[in-house]
Amino acid sequence: MAPDRSNNHSTVESGGDASGQVQRRRQDHLRGCGRRTMTMIAGSLQAHVQTAGLSVLASGPMTTLQDGGRYGYSHYGVTTSGPLDRESFAMANRLVGNQDGEAALELTLGGFSCVLDAGRWASLTGAPARVTVDSAPVPDPYLFWVPARSTLEVAVPKIGLRSYLAISGGFQGTPVLGSLSTDTLSGIGPAPIKKGATLTVGPPQTPVWDTDSVFCRIPVGIAEVRFRWGPRDGLFSPADKEILTSSSWTVSTETNRVGARLTGHRLDCQFGSLPSEGTALGSIQIPPSGEPIVFLADRPVTGGYPVIGVLTEPDIGYLAQARPGSKIRFTAIN
Repeated sequence: MAPDRSNNHSTVESGGDASGQVQRRRQDHLRGCGRRTMTMIAGSLQAHVQTAGLSVLASGPMTTLQDGGRYGYSHYGVTTSGPLDRESFAMANRLVGNQDGEAALELTLGGFSCVLDAGRWASLTGAPARVTVDSAPVPDPYLFWVPARSTLEVAVPKIGLRSYLAISGGFQGTPVLGSLSTDTLSGIGPAPIKKGATLTVGPPQTPVWDTDSVFCRIPVGIAEVRFRWGPRDGLFSPADKEILTSSSWTVSTETNRVGARLTGHRLDCQFGSLPSEGTALGSIQIPPSGEPIVFLADRPVTGGYPVIGVLTEPDIGYLAQARPGSKIRFTAIN
């Protein structure tokens, strides 16, 4: 299903301006290097360098390896995992020339640093954060060169929650059930990245020099997220459904890759629990507390509490960028 972009989200540039969906426009910090020269550099690298090693110096609060996801195993109780903000993940891979779905790093609140043993192009998308290479600020984090044995550092973003670091060539490893993604709920896939870890990066690819088309969608103020009613909205009274859509909700500190827990109001369901049924990505489940939980990539594949609605696909990643304390408002669409 094609993403529905009709909603005017609050978005920001790295400078902090917010005015609907805005595209970041920056000066090309590679102005002195023409397209032909850059292509020759990339081609030369590809001819002489195969894999590279990345050594992690600091991992921040939570860093995981994510690729396109783990599909086809839900009947075994295995969820998809993969990046929470798929738009940002895809943009990072595209800019460094990787195939769609190539493994990249998902950084929660930054604080990440590493060293590569071979020079590579890199891209940081999602929550905008200050990037330095050997302590020198990177003018354009969307696409930048990391020389061999230089220290790459990603600071804590001022806004947003999750950044995506893609390296030209993508990360390699042994897939588990067809994927390199970390599933934080079941423990399937690689463990979260920690200080001292060493990762393998595949052969370099030719970057795409189109950073002007990249944008970030980060909630500012009260973030509006769209959803469709069902499948169990009939178990809630009109008054409770009105509370869901007319109130602002606060993202709780109990928020992770499994789901975003919201607080501030209470919905009453006519049935406390139901026979277990499948839970879709973006499901808005109402547990006995009456406070919604929006299921994200590492969600359980079944649940026994009523699902009042399901977020639209584009707004799942948007919600995943909302920090604890952020305000959310639900808008029902047909």
